[in-house]
Amino acid sequence: MVARQFGVVQPKAVPKGTPEFEEKRSALLRTLEESFPTEYYLPAEIISNPPKDVSKIPSTCGILTPEELEITEGYDAVGLAEAIAARKYTAVAVAKAFCKRAVIAHQLTCCLTQFFQDKALEQAAQLDEYLEKNGKTVGPLHGLPISVKEHMVLAGTYSSQGEFSTIVKNDKDSQMISIFRKAGAVFYCKTNQPQTIMHLETDSHWGRTLNPFNIDLSAGGSTGGEAALIAMRGSVLGIGTDIGGSVRGPSAFCGIYGFKPTSYTLPMKDFLQSPFPAELNILCSTGPMCRTMKDMELFVKTILDAKPYLEDPRLIPIPWTGLKTPVEKLKIGIIANDGFIDPQPPVKRAIAWAKKTLSDPKYADILEVKDFTPYAAADAWKKIRRMYWPDGGSGPIEAITSSGEPIHPLSEWIWKDAKPHGMQNATAVAYMRQERDNFRMAFAENWNTQDVDVVIGPAFVGPACAHDTAFYWTYTSLYNFVDYPGVVFPTPVTAEAGEKYADDYKPLSDECKHVKQLWEDSNFEGAPIDLQINARKYHDNQLFGALAKLKDILSLP
Repeated sequence: MVARQFGVVQPKAVPKGTPEFEEKRSALLRTLEESFPTEYYLPAEIISNPPKDVSKIPSTCGILTPEELEITEGYDAVGLAEAIAARKYTAVAVAKAFCKRAVIAHQLTCCLTQFFQDKALEQAAQLDEYLEKNGKTVGPLHGLPISVKEHMVLAGTYSSQGEFSTIVKNDKDSQMISIFRKAGAVFYCKTNQPQTIMHLETDSHWGRTLNPFNIDLSAGGSTGGEAALIAMRGSVLGIGTDIGGSVRGPSAFCGIYGFKPTSYTLPMKDFLQSPFPAELNILCSTGPMCRTMKDMELFVKTILDAKPYLEDPRLIPIPWTGLKTPVEKLKIGIIANDGFIDPQPPVKRAIAWAKKTLSDPKYADILEVKDFTPYAAADAWKKIRRMYWPDGGSGPIEAITSSGEPIHPLSEWIWKDAKPHGMQNATAVAYMRQERDNFRMAFAENWNTQDVDVVIGPAFVGPACAHDTAFYWTYTSLYNFVDYPGVVFPTPVTAEAGEKYADDYKPLSDECKHVKQLWEDSNFEGAPIDLQINARKYHDNQLFGALAKLKDILSLP
């Protein structure tokens, strides 16, 4: 008989804290382990000697039944909801399948923080009973399993702001969770996020989340647990947040869809226990992470149909037309680089693929393709790194060190520019806002001068990065700074062994030179490549209309 014992693959450990902290952390991890049924444990040799690409193990390990493989691999969220409504599968069968696959995924990628199968199966059974009794579903998400990022408030679970000392028990749902629950969603797990929730990787007191396609690479952050889980097909639809790329970055690293709306489009009420000073100038957004375009639409439409602005007056009640938004001839700007950091080779191949495909003369009547250079990307990166931390980072530093937790390298990195300035007063923050708004005006003028409807470009400086090296978020954070919506979408391109920079490469900056060095220091083989498409602020419908127009041309799922 094959030996099975619980373990989690961790090729690079997270930093250690004080002995007292490590004792508390061990107790936390034991609690998570005890929530997993032993029959879901992988063979010990897989944990001790995993392949670089672990994405195929759930399908071949023998833990999932043929029906469970069909449920988790054969449908997107839209199709699965339809199958449950048609009674092809019970909600209980679907919940069980995703619970099992989530535990398998966690052992291979460290993507979970909490797991509550019993609650999920109880909720699913109630939904099955309702469908049997009433002959109809409770709503559009009836029986659909949805995974949730750790900081989001979900009744009966714990949440944190990325530090051990901020863990609290929640007794009620946040607004979005409440909307989804009423629509029939089933909640079964929460997923890993980084320390401070402000890394473009996911490394926390729960461990380090790995990229399913190359475990020596990151799954991204801050919504990295979601990205890895969805890529492993342990979730069909997840919820992310994005203040610098935290939906788009991990989605791109793991080869799935991720949507960052314009701020105050979708509700974030009660997502955090306490306010985040960065939002004095840089607003966060929440959005879907999934495997198809239709699933993004299902996510957004379900929420907006509930009229969340009636409960949260900060939200803007924009009528949603989404993928049905009519689009005339589409003017597309192609970003080869942002003038600051030239992307690594496989990203350049993906850009070339998109430009060549879209420039085919047979599409000339519906598409106009032109080169595009974003306005002042280096300056935006410099400004946003200061504006994230008007407190100089003092708040999270205190939250981390108060429990004996170690400060992770990427935490030090992200507040490095702001820390010397210390706590800013109200006047200084107001001047930051003026600086931000002046940039936004110049950015809009530059966009108008280049005359495009949408732009397509890199989602990151490369594919998924090696652990602890996600230093430059320039391609995503720029659109948080100007508050433009963006979607990352999968391409047929993956990183290949032996790829090299062009012989005539010349660095655009010291940071660009560093990115080349990072490429040469690591092996990125197998990492998927996403691209990013962006539209003007409040043009979220037009962004989805553009995606619908490009779907068949680019063969997008």
